[in-house]
Parts: sequence; structure tokens; C-alpha cells
Amino acid sequence: MPTVAEQFIEVLVQAGVKRIYGIVGDSLNPVVDAVRRTEGIEWVHTRHEEAAAFAAGAEAQVTGRLAVCAGSCGPGNLHLINGLYDAHRSGAPVLALASHIPSAQIGTGFFQETHPEELFNECSHFCEMLSQPEQMPRLLRSAIQAAVGRRGVSVLVLPGDVAEESAAKPTGHGVVDCDPPTLLPSAEQVAALAEKINRAERPMMFCGAGSRGAHADVMELAEKIKAPVGHALRGKEWIQYDNPYDVGMSGLLGYGACHEAMQKADLVLLMGTDFPYDNFLPQANTVQVDIEPTHLGRRTVLDLAVHGDVAETIRAVLPKVSAKTDRSYLDRMLREHAGQLEKVVDAYTRNVESQVPIHPEYVADVLDDLAADDAVFTVDTGMCNVWAARYITPNGRRRVLGSFVHGSMANALPQAIGAQLAAPDRQVVSMSGDGGLAMLLGDLLSLRTHRLPVKTVVFNNSSLGMVKLEMLVDGMPDFGTDHDSVDFAAIARAAGINSVRVEKPGEVRDALADALSRPGPALVDVVTDPNALSLPPHITGEQVKGFALAVSRTVLSGGVGKMVQLARSNLRNVPRP
Repeated sequence: MPTVAEQFIEVLVQAGVKRIYGIVGDSLNPVVDAVRRTEGIEWVHTRHEEAAAFAAGAEAQVTGRLAVCAGSCGPGNLHLINGLYDAHRSGAPVLALASHIPSAQIGTGFFQETHPEELFNECSHFCEMLSQPEQMPRLLRSAIQAAVGRRGVSVLVLPGDVAEESAAKPTGHGVVDCDPPTLLPSAEQVAALAEKINRAERPMMFCGAGSRGAHADVMELAEKIKAPVGHALRGKEWIQYDNPYDVGMSGLLGYGACHEAMQKADLVLLMGTDFPYDNFLPQANTVQVDIEPTHLGRRTVLDLAVHGDVAETIRAVLPKVSAKTDRSYLDRMLREHAGQLEKVVDAYTRNVESQVPIHPEYVADVLDDLAADDAVFTVDTGMCNVWAARYITPNGRRRVLGSFVHGSMANALPQAIGAQLAAPDRQVVSMSGDGGLAMLLGDLLSLRTHRLPVKTVVFNNSSLGMVKLEMLVDGMPDFGTDHDSVDFAAIARAAGINSVRVEKPGEVRDALADALSRPGPALVDVVTDPNALSLPPHITGEQVKGFALAVSRTVLSGGVGKMVQLARSNLRNVPRP
């Protein structure tokens, strides 16, 4: 009979798992050795277990299928927890193996003892300990099904000594359904939704990540009811491209007329979004459509909750919706959107090719020009979120991954590792802040070890820029946000990675083009302006309340990339008043 560890790996292979991310050691050794002896699965060594969890989460988001990470007993698996929180909150199907101390020592305060079955409960759908061989393979298959069926994290706790024991039951075969579900709402809900839409004179749609796969459906409904279409950050890649009804993005990084369109609408349709910032929502005249019932009504007061998949719901309601002929509200919002973008675009494009320190907006804009049409961008939390939101142009093929729900630093580089392994033929670009890169800097070595052609673009302003901005808009002097300048290109070069440091804006395009064209890993360390986003000259007392609505819209309204071109294009079909 095989060992429990060998049976564990056999079940993973049956489930289509190609790799396990982690660091070898002690209680994990039987499992790692089983990987060594099994065809079709590999061990991906990272320098930190947190990076392993982030990488697995990114792989799951790129492929839509189960990804796996592992940590040895005690500190090893504790390091997984931040990346697992991110995967779980992002809806990424990830299985984490948390190996454990010898089973006879559990409860004695033994060396490295923790209680992982308790620690991981909050960031998982399933967290159980496999304490005897007889529980295999059933418990592992239950963990896998929970992860792929409920779209999140499962944790299986396995003592090292149990992993070495002989399996008690045959492995057999199990079918794992990895396809995300669709859900058609009830006929009563569809009828009620149609009635709300038909009564509305100024409807607008606000779309989130749950609109994935529903682009054509959203556009068809928007045309029929003459509705402006805005999006949350996670909805941008699925909705903004080829969108003649686009009015931008709402939220802390928002731009354009999305917020105004939402506030002036007499019906707001929240489509597949669990948008967390309730102070941006009108708290009235709102209908929410979501496949996850726990999302319904938890951010805003609803006139109607529709439990269903966005695409299926729209297809069901379209025949019941009367076509509207009055475009006045839509056209007014399109003009407002274009006008707002035009006001700020000059400040962020004038003479940027010659200004030192380099404008980070310029770097992101050039990167957007040069990157592949199907590139995967991973984005560090902080100011890199701003640059990605404003300058990375979606087209239906590109992906943009970040810690958009959990908001962790240091996510971009490890997510790039997982994305590149999952999609070896696609260009993967890590938009790394210097603070985020420094936090998990060791995993630059993982790029070299695994010969991964990830391109790391470092926005190096020697500052925690978003934290500085938070302090300033809260009326505090920034403190503890600036740090010594670091030459990340020199560090990467010493690690055997092709790298270049860029301090002049005239060198940006050539440096990025060269890095993107290289077959292996490359790093471009761009010294950028730490004061790229400064406070406007006039701020009301009401505005200076943290990231209150007016402040975030004013401070973060600059820089729009190619979105101004889209807005101009959309205006061509709008009759002049």
C-alpha cells in the first residue's frame, strides 16, 4: 500500500493539480518526497510561505482551477495565512496543506506546536485535521470540493507521522467539478427587476468582478435602457473595454463621472459587486444582482435583491424590459465624464518626458503601450493600484491581479510567480512598489531559480506613498513613511537577474521595451516622484476626514491614461446640446 503522503499526491494529480508552492522541511518531508517520485506534479520552492500562498492564489485566478500551497508545522504554515486570506477573499480555489507536529505530541506544548485547525478557520471554507490514515482519501476530496465548489480556501492539517503511515484505503477515483456555477433568479425576481427598470427614467449600472463573462449582456441592457455604466476596481477588466456607455470608476481610486451618475440616477443597478465603501453608494433607489446571497443588501439599502448570475439575470430580464428612447441622462453623464477627464489630463501629460523625478503616471502609461495584448499584470497594494486603475487599458484579454479585497502589501511579485507558472506563454508583469517588493524581496530569487520570465517594474519613490497620502488627507503630517533610497536593480543584478535602474524619463521607454523583450526574468527599477499626488490648494473642513468621499475624488482625480481617448470616442455619437 502507498503511504498517506503518496495517496495525498495521487489525489491531487487526479484533481488536475500541477504544482505545490512552499518550503520543504520536517513534517512536510514525506509529502515533498512523494512529489519527487510522482510524474505530473512539481514542487515550486519559494523563499517565504506567504509568497507560496499568494502564488497559489494567482494561479487559481488565472486558470480558474485548484492550486495548492503547503507549509511545515508551526511557523511554516503560519506564514501561509496572509496569502490565504487574500485568496479566500478573492474567491480563488486554493488548497493549503498545513503539516503538523507528531500526533502523539499534540496538546503538550511541543516544539513548534500551534493549532492550525483553529487558526485558519476564518480564512477558509474547510479546515480539518487528518488524524488517521482511514480518513484518506475521503477527507482530502472533501477539502478539494469545498475549495472548488465554494470558490475559496480549504486547509487540510496533516501531522508528519500520519503522512508516513501506510494508507488504509484504496485511492480510487474522484471527479472534481471546477466549473463556476451560474444561477437563474426566480421568475418573480425577474419580473420585479423588469418592473423597476421600466419605471426608471435615469437608470445606471455599476459592475464588479461578478460581471466576468457578462460584458456583451451588460452592453445590450445598457443600450436598451440608455444607462451609463460604471465599474468597481475589480470590475474594470471585465467591463470597461469596448464600452460606449463608460462613465469611469467609483471608490477610493475612482475617476470620471461614475460617482455623479450613481448619485443622480433614480435606479442604480449593482451588478455582481460587493463594493465595500458604503459612503460612495446612494443608499437609495438601488437594486443588487449577485450570485452570492450573503452579498445582497450588506452594503446599501435595497429596493430589490436579485439572487442570480449577472449574465443569466440580464438574459432573463431583457425580453421583459421596454426599450427607452430618451438618451438625455446617458448623454449628460458621458459629457460630464469626458469633461472631468479633460480637466485633469493636461496636468499629467505635459512635459512628463522631461520632468525629474520621473512621473509614475508616465511609467505606467508607457508600460501600457508596450505590454502584450494578453499580458497579466500583478499590482502591489498602494499607489501601484492607482497607476493600474488609471493606465492599464483592458481589452478583454489582459488580466490585472492584486490584493484588491484583502489589501495586503507585497502581493505583486509572488502573484506574478503563480501567474507565470500557470500561463508560461503569456507575458507577466509585476507592478511593484518599493515598499511591497522590499517586504518579500527574497522571492526575486525564485524568479532566478525557476527561470521565470516575469518582468518586475519597480515604482521606486523611497516612500510608502499611499500611507503618506492617507496621513495628509487626515490632516496629519506624514511620519514614518519615507525611507532610504534602495538600488533594487543592483540587488537584482547580484541575484543573477537582468536589471536596469532608470532615473531619467527619456530612458523609460527603451528600458521597458528591452526588459519586456528578454526571454528570462528582468527588473526595471524606476526612480519616481514621491509627491506625484499632492493635495489640491482648497480643501474644505468636511473633506479632511480620512478618505472621505470628496477628498478621495479630488486628490485622486488626476491621471487617466487612454481612458480620456475612450471618453472622447464615446462622445462622437452624442448629439450636441
